[in-house]
Amino acid sequence: MWILSAIVVGLVVGAIAKLLMPGRDPGGFIITILLGIGGSMVATWLGQRIGWYGPGQAAGWIASILGAILILAVYRLFLRRRALPLA
Repeated sequence: MWILSAIVVGLVVGAIAKLLMPGRDPGGFIITILLGIGGSMVATWLGQRIGWYGPGQAAGWIASILGAILILAVYRLFLRRRALPLA
């Protein structure tokens, strides 16, 4: 059951991150879900390392959205570098 909730939360978080970062992104709702799930995982990992969350605690909505924005920025940089022609 936690997988289904992770997918739903990932979709919501990924969609909010895409709305907050203007621009065109390739990929549909699958990429949006993966972006949101990855953002939650990154935010949880960073929060536990910094000491904001204890073991077993997950990141909140705002931290998950910030994590998804971070992943989206890295994703865009990666795609931009791939699209540049080699000289």
